[in-house]
Amino acid sequence: MAQESALTPQEVADLLKITKNTVYQLIKRGELNSYKVGKKIRIDMSDVEAYKNKDRVKEVSKASVAENQIFQQLAQDSFNYQNRNNEDALVICGQDICLDILSRYLEIHPQGARSLRSYVGSYAGLYELYNGNAQVATVHLWDAESDSYNVPYVKYMLPATGAVIVHLAKRNQGFYVKEGNPKKIYKWQDIARRDVALINREKGSGSRVLLDQHLKKLGIDGREINGYNRESVSHLAVASTIARGGADVGIGNEKAAQQVKGIDFVFLQEERYELVFKKEDMQKPPFQAILSILNSEEFRLELQGIGGYDLSELGSITALT
Repeated sequence: MAQESALTPQEVADLLKITKNTVYQLIKRGELNSYKVGKKIRIDMSDVEAYKNKDRVKEVSKASVAENQIFQQLAQDSFNYQNRNNEDALVICGQDICLDILSRYLEIHPQGARSLRSYVGSYAGLYELYNGNAQVATVHLWDAESDSYNVPYVKYMLPATGAVIVHLAKRNQGFYVKEGNPKKIYKWQDIARRDVALINREKGSGSRVLLDQHLKKLGIDGREINGYNRESVSHLAVASTIARGGADVGIGNEKAAQQVKGIDFVFLQEERYELVFKKEDMQKPPFQAILSILNSEEFRLELQGIGGYDLSELGSITALT
């Protein structure tokens, strides 16, 4: 039977091994798309496949839920640990491996300090910085109105609080798709197709903000996208979900896509990944150490060795708010 052929409710029932009345109930609840030819109901094979894939996605998403819980617990443990036993340590928020390297350099620098890593997204990092639960946040938040990164969000989320924004790297953002891109997903509009299942990032992450800003520009309601409310809390978790068949597309940076087998990357735009701390801390030894490390040749060479970054502005101060 051709993929595009129209099926009767009875034919769908036979394919799914359910009763015809159940098919009518699925249509009534909006779980199975259909249309009328005269007075007769017909269902496209592609819609039957989409319905079947929804159940598969539910099973695979259980693994994503477990991953989310682990990352959230790691973040909470970092904050609790700092407040309880590490009053002099710096909590650095963000997920990129360059922050792990920065933490290592910071601990051995003459003016440095012990550091704790919190693997939260951009929005959450700024929130913790504002509330004093973290000393350093990293952001990659795109503002559609100004077509700029980070500064508008820092000003808004740190009201009446001076901040220093220091550039780390430029990274490529785009779609994660299965190897060979079988669904031919190339532009933002493609993820709104009925045959495409999305695995989203959590609210406040740079990738989620990027998606929502573009959907708003295009007039697309995210609630109409298959999988929009399925959230994962890291680039690697998103890529892994797609690789194992739990979704067709996700948004993230190119570097993470290169670490997961069976994933292709579709470039969308270049982003600015930047570090933020309070201006009142700028002259303190640990923060002077951070600026020194970011501008050192040794640190630059180590990041170059990893690859995947444009380091042309590494260590430069982007803005003082």
